[in-house]
Amino acid sequence: MNKKFGIKHVVAIGIGTALFIVLTNVQIPVGFIPNTAMQTRAAVLAFFSAIFGPVVGGAIGLIGHALGDAVFYGSVWWSWVFPDAVFGIIVGLFASKYHVKEGGFGGKQIALFNAAQVVANLLAWVLVAPVLDIVIYAEPANKVFTQGVTAAVLNIVIIGVLGTLLLIAYSKVGAKSGSLSKED
Repeated sequence: MNKKFGIKHVVAIGIGTALFIVLTNVQIPVGFIPNTAMQTRAAVLAFFSAIFGPVVGGAIGLIGHALGDAVFYGSVWWSWVFPDAVFGIIVGLFASKYHVKEGGFGGKQIALFNAAQVVANLLAWVLVAPVLDIVIYAEPANKVFTQGVTAAVLNIVIIGVLGTLLLIAYSKVGAKSGSLSKED
């Protein structure tokens, strides 16, 4: 994996952030936990993090969530913005091991990706988000830990299915398009 940060990464941040913002209102409410829903944007964040690494993943999580909150809800709930950045960073740390760009996103890499996303979701939503909710907004602990656990489980499911499928498809297409060479 190329360790240099370049124009592709800036473009990925822009596209990923735009998709994240647009998908902010695409939610499947769970009904039994307030302000908690299954969101397809989690799969988009995982997808970009897995391909472009921790800087891109962290930036999309931070910028995309903050702007999505501001645009659709009128204010930013920072205790839930930072966990998306944490998630993007953690999943992105293993980007070179997933072999998505090389067309090698197979069984072992799928298992690694899903293990990383489970750990990242648990850290982001069961630890970071509830603690920040308590520290920043003085929210009741039982409420925010219930929301955090629910968000983690919902994200694990949507990323496990949709995120994995996006990466499989990109791996197959990316490997073919990456094998093209310039003719003289």
